[in-house]
Amino acid sequence: MKPRTSKGRTAGRWVFLVLIFLIALGASLFFRLAPELRRPRKISPAFQIASPILLAGLPIAARFDFPIGSENGAFAYNAQPFTQNRHLGDDLNGIGGENSDLGDPIFAVANGEVLFAGEAGPGWGNVIIVLHAYEENGARKFVQSYYGHVETIMVERKQKVHRGEQIATIGTAGGIYWAHLHFEMREFTTPFIGPGYRDDPRGWIDPSAFIAAHRGAPDDDVGRQALQVNPTR
Repeated sequence: MKPRTSKGRTAGRWVFLVLIFLIALGASLFFRLAPELRRPRKISPAFQIASPILLAGLPIAARFDFPIGSENGAFAYNAQPFTQNRHLGDDLNGIGGENSDLGDPIFAVANGEVLFAGEAGPGWGNVIIVLHAYEENGARKFVQSYYGHVETIMVERKQKVHRGEQIATIGTAGGIYWAHLHFEMREFTTPFIGPGYRDDPRGWIDPSAFIAAHRGAPDDDVGRQALQVNPTR
């Protein structure tokens, strides 16, 4: 019997190393690609477009009111209006300023359905987004109202809300800001949180101007109880 040559041992070693390399490569690709290949069981609400069924089932909002103070916007002021300093909403405050309005009620501006209600990450605190349907020039349109930095959330996702219903209280985004409501109106139909500030405001609507233009008939009911002033504040 002839002894094994060094050439045979070298070839065997190379085959073994190639096999080890291929196994390692295959394992690496599997762990990297497996999450992408598996169909997700649940998509984050932030990436969900409102379904046609939801859009068709939304009742028409005949009137929009302001979210804090009175239904006419009294007992509140706008500290940073839409597009000022690239701002995408209005910063609404109680007339006392600073933290005097902490815990004050926030009301749904119109009938609609909650798209998002929860913690939105650093700088935002709790956020609520409500989708509304309305008619303009005979056409059915959609708009969403956005309530940021709130302290207490009083609604949940997919809940129907009515104009003037309390949905939250004014907060500070976890103590980052003086108490106020960051309030937006948007053309979107998806619960996208967004940046808060942006050079291009397309897709965002001037909140105060929109509500002022969609207040409804003068003899319509106000939709909420009279503002209760806490004398201890």
